[in-house]
Amino acid sequence: MLFSEIIGQDEIKDQLRRAVRQGRIPHAQLLSGQRGVGKMQLALAYAQYVACEHRTDDDACGVCPTCQQFHALQHPDLHLVFPIAREKDTDVCDTYVKQFREMVQQNTYFDLQTWYQTLKVEKKQAVIYEKESSEILRKLSLKAYGDGYKFVIIWLAEKMNEVCANKLLKILEEPAPKTVFILVSEQPERLLPTILSRVQQIRVRQISEADIAKALVERNHIADTQQAQAIAHMAAGSYLRALQIISDDDNQSKNFEWYVKLMRNAYRVGQRREYMALVEMREWCDDIAKLSREKQKDFLEYANRQTRENYIANFNIPQINYQTQAESQFTSRFAAFVTSRNIEALATQFETAQRQIEQNANAKIVFFDLCLNVIVAIKNK
Repeated sequence: MLFSEIIGQDEIKDQLRRAVRQGRIPHAQLLSGQRGVGKMQLALAYAQYVACEHRTDDDACGVCPTCQQFHALQHPDLHLVFPIAREKDTDVCDTYVKQFREMVQQNTYFDLQTWYQTLKVEKKQAVIYEKESSEILRKLSLKAYGDGYKFVIIWLAEKMNEVCANKLLKILEEPAPKTVFILVSEQPERLLPTILSRVQQIRVRQISEADIAKALVERNHIADTQQAQAIAHMAAGSYLRALQIISDDDNQSKNFEWYVKLMRNAYRVGQRREYMALVEMREWCDDIAKLSREKQKDFLEYANRQTRENYIANFNIPQINYQTQAESQFTSRFAAFVTSRNIEALATQFETAQRQIEQNANAKIVFFDLCLNVIVAIKNK
């Protein structure tokens, strides 16, 4: 991965390149930010830039043997760590590294749902298991392939279980010379404080609308400049979300459908006292409980975001609303029921449900409880 292939993020690119040129390469860094802003891409480009035999001030050369190996994600001193939904207790990341490499090469920007689709996994949650820490320590104990650096890139580091994270504390604090850890996270608050204290943190901000629109046109996703600008605005700083809007991503469409049903039934029960809607809510809970845990968490995150968008719509400033046309149409009718009186309660309920699903609570109970609490919140607008 070259820096030139990454959309926007010029400030962080300059920061990373400058550190390498000045010989100040931290042994452990954390790149955090929302999905689709280029965190993993920056990590890969940075590692390649450090390792490149003929790098320039701006980028890796892209043609030397080292760059070719990094491009294929097959350099002997590049160790990739990522969440897996393992089938056997002996499974580690290397069991699935071929599929991971294929996903990265086929999807310039990707997220956990992309990885799940690649693995063809439905029910299990992705985790970085305890055994992975032993595997990392084993790999780093081996002699480097050349005289350069060894790299450990941990994608979605918040997925490390507590035992795995604790076993890496010592090596994160005192790694061997020329060892670089790059952690990538969408939820850094879920990392252990002892991990956070051992890494240099870099916040990867949203991509500018201008950069997203430019990339959509240049990469032949959209020919019309005005349409590209409209999609870039709806993407809210995420290039991945822009691509999902273009492709009418089925997962996002389904999340919208789930959300509309939840809120409409909550309104019917709370405002109109149509208690038959409770029956429909129970059916909604039964249906959503059949989804995988990851899809349930994805829905809850989506619902929380859409609820905030409905609240923001009350300020009548279209520039700060980031929704598709269908979402905006629903918001135009529903926003009045999301106010300063209930926005905190609604956000808390979605966050609580997401945490309970992560802890493998009974999904039917979690979602029915969520429904009841949403009814109360909507009623108390």
